[in-house]
Amino acid sequence: MQPCDRLTAKEIQVALLVWEGQTNREIASVVGTTEQVIKNYLRNTFDKLGVWSRLELALYVAAHGGAGWRNPAALPPGLAIAEIHDPPQSAQRSPLH
Repeated sequence: MQPCDRLTAKEIQVALLVWEGQTNREIASVVGTTEQVIKNYLRNTFDKLGVWSRLELALYVAAHGGAGWRNPAALPPGLAIAEIHDPPQSAQRSPLH
């Protein structure tokens, strides 16, 4: 089981909205709750994924498919989950020297 498999639907929704760059206030408006509840979702999500900040959460979501994270139907046509997790060698960046 992957760490992200332990997230609730709301935690996934909030994580995706963080990845999109929305503030807690904006997320609360979208979800229909208070900023404090969003902070609670984030705290739980951070604990479950082992991240420490909104930036790390956004990077986690981006590294695991971005908009298609936890929802393969949202991926662009022709893009498989395996391609997101294991990009071809030509797509990988070489380390800076």
